[in-house]
Amino acid sequence: MTKLALSSADLPVFFEERHAALAARLTPEALAPLAGARDAAEVARRMGEPLGLYAHLIPEALGGAPAGAGRAADRAAIDVRSLVLVREALGQVSPLADAIFAVQGLGSYPVVLAGSDAQRREILPDVLSGRRIGAFALTEPEAGSDVASLRTEARREGDGWVLDGEKVLISNVPLAHHLVVFARTGAAAPQRGDAGGRGAGRAAITAFLVDSGAPGVSAEPLPMSVPHPIGRLRFEGCRVPDSARLGEVGGGFKLAMQTLDAFRISVGAAANGMAARALREAIAHVTRRRQFGAPLSEQQMVRAYLAEMATELDAARLLVARAAHKRDTAPEEAGGAAARVSTEAAMAKMFATEAAQRIIDRAVQLHGGMGVIEGTEVERLYREIRPLRIYEGTTEIQKLIIAKGILERAAAELPADEPPPGRAP
Repeated sequence: MTKLALSSADLPVFFEERHAALAARLTPEALAPLAGARDAAEVARRMGEPLGLYAHLIPEALGGAPAGAGRAADRAAIDVRSLVLVREALGQVSPLADAIFAVQGLGSYPVVLAGSDAQRREILPDVLSGRRIGAFALTEPEAGSDVASLRTEARREGDGWVLDGEKVLISNVPLAHHLVVFARTGAAAPQRGDAGGRGAGRAAITAFLVDSGAPGVSAEPLPMSVPHPIGRLRFEGCRVPDSARLGEVGGGFKLAMQTLDAFRISVGAAANGMAARALREAIAHVTRRRQFGAPLSEQQMVRAYLAEMATELDAARLLVARAAHKRDTAPEEAGGAAARVSTEAAMAKMFATEAAQRIIDRAVQLHGGMGVIEGTEVERLYREIRPLRIYEGTTEIQKLIIAKGILERAAAELPADEPPPGRAP
């Protein structure tokens, strides 16, 4: 691979000079130590030092990479377009590295948003260097998309808290030094059919910063179809001081959503990276492979596949770049919070991951029998792309977010005396 396909080259209208400089550093040669590596701990360490990729997960005001003009003093401003470029590159070189990188962001951004000065001083410098790896402990056996129904509990005891419960499908568990744990600190989880339970469930969730080796914490790795550090966590009488709390009591749901909102766009970028690699592999194969006396690339059906793959990839990259640009440049909301672009982020994540699945599937088809031989690049990508349609919000959840957003916008544009869309006068 002589060059990585990055959006900043083809879509410069969405990017700035600092992004071109970053793209120039994201070369196959620079990222070569990550390519093909299976040792997750070594991959995680290398992305900190010497590559310095974790700097793009931390705001400039807290020691991270520049976030652009006017954002240097913002203690919550990460540059999403830089995340897009890093994850596009990692998606092409090492989906394992991309997964670790993404969760390092999820496991550190709550500290950026809600951590005390002491927590930030303790955690963030080691996150930047790669000496500390984080995990985002939200999902439970009975609480995936429905975050408000989580059942891990944190009860007040003396001047601290005691955590009990179980988390599952938590990435970086085998590597993590710290866990951002979301637990119920209020009423019991709402029951199915409880009309008022959803809001109450959200208000009862609090986030905690927990050492992965703390007494009462146990971890169990879970095998996956692709190399990916993931596992199950159990909390049994795990005692933490009140100083381990991240933000206000009851503020955990909002903190989780703010974190996911910041990183969801970049999931689409990772999918675009994997799709770009699959398209490149397919082009090389059909150009080289001969059937019926001519290269496969001369067959009309093969050319139709390539045309569809390239068009879908470009459409996905446009949606991701638009969402990232809007997130980075939109005026801040009241109170200095970063502007939310939930609808655009959901569109980008949904379309890019679904398109990448189709592009990679066609790449496998174009390889014929070799496309399903274990160890070939397209076979690996076929397994690697599947989880992206699930994590950080399934495709189905993204559709709900998109529909909610467009209906709210339509309602806001109506005259005061006209009923909202879909509602009878």
